[in-house]
Amino acid sequence: MKNSLYWVAACCLLFSCNSGGSTSAAKDTTAAAPVAPATPPQSEFADARYTEMGKKMMAQFAAGDIPAWMDNYADNAVYIWSSGDSLSGKAAIAKYWTERRGETDSVRYLNDIWLPMKVNRPQQGPDIAGVWLLNWREVHLKFKNGKRIGFWAHTASHYNAADKVDRVVAYVDRAPINKALGVH
Repeated sequence: MKNSLYWVAACCLLFSCNSGGSTSAAKDTTAAAPVAPATPPQSEFADARYTEMGKKMMAQFAAGDIPAWMDNYADNAVYIWSSGDSLSGKAAIAKYWTERRGETDSVRYLNDIWLPMKVNRPQQGPDIAGVWLLNWREVHLKFKNGKRIGFWAHTASHYNAADKVDRVVAYVDRAPINKALGVH
């Protein structure tokens, strides 16, 4: 056993002393072939500032400051729910959320997770290249009618070249919300 350890130590010493090549070998003077630019990955992490932008928007909404929240949207923004309902245009989004937020006493968010992504090449339509901010959060609502509910919401927000939100896809079951509000 002792002889084996000495032999392994000697091999390690030999390999660690190897400088990687002989100094007497001729250097290769041929020019390296130009390297083609690497194709960017399909998607990659985006700048963390998008997370801060999303957190700011979440705080504005929770505070009931819908005008400040809407300042983050592009005029041609589209808001889509996973159920297939949608709103088109900043004015329609502002009207809907002003009314809906007016029905609540409080909005509280917990356990939020943020993931800013840059999509370089959409996989297939209708996804859009550019920066997406993915967000998961636990939501607790207290309505003015006294009812309270809690649920998880997931959103994917796309930012245009001016860093304005131009598309939101919201994954939330609106049935419990509508039930609490008496909406059918």
